[in-house]
Amino acid sequence: MDKKWINPAPLGLSGFALTTWLLSMVNAGWFGGADVPMVLACAFAFGGTAQFFAGLFEAGAGNSFGFLAFCGYGAFWWTFALFVEFFAKGVEGPFVGWYLLLWGVFTTYMWIATWKKGKVLMLVFTALVPTFFLLAAGALTGNGGLTVFGGYLGLVTAVLAFYLAGAEVINESWGRVVLPV
Repeated sequence: MDKKWINPAPLGLSGFALTTWLLSMVNAGWFGGADVPMVLACAFAFGGTAQFFAGLFEAGAGNSFGFLAFCGYGAFWWTFALFVEFFAKGVEGPFVGWYLLLWGVFTTYMWIATWKKGKVLMLVFTALVPTFFLLAAGALTGNGGLTVFGGYLGLVTAVLAFYLAGAEVINESWGRVVLPV
């Protein structure tokens, strides 16, 4: 009897999408700093931990891209939450900008890898690349408008990731393509 392996991607994408949506609402100016603890809780549990575990399952399936993406962005959420909760005091905005800029570099080469993947995954990364660079530019320059614009692009990124997660689980459940990817 052949054993069917789970598809960990919907879990990882959902953790990424939900946490990205919450933080992007703050970055876009819809909510303020008092609401960040909810983002941090989600970043530790769903964006970080669940996504990281999805990456480990991708590794077991031999999917290098899924492993790197989910473990990498899971670790991003852990570092973000740890930084904000425990280590942010005294760190200057431009250094945070460098952190975001380097995540933009990581995201750029992951985006290039998506050119050989599904179209919706490529769109997720197409939105995520400028999101990181706008957030980085906002932190480096102190220009809040760039951060707000990055927040709105983060919302687009989250919607695309939610769609892809939903499509993967719905298509699997129906045994056919219901939502194209």
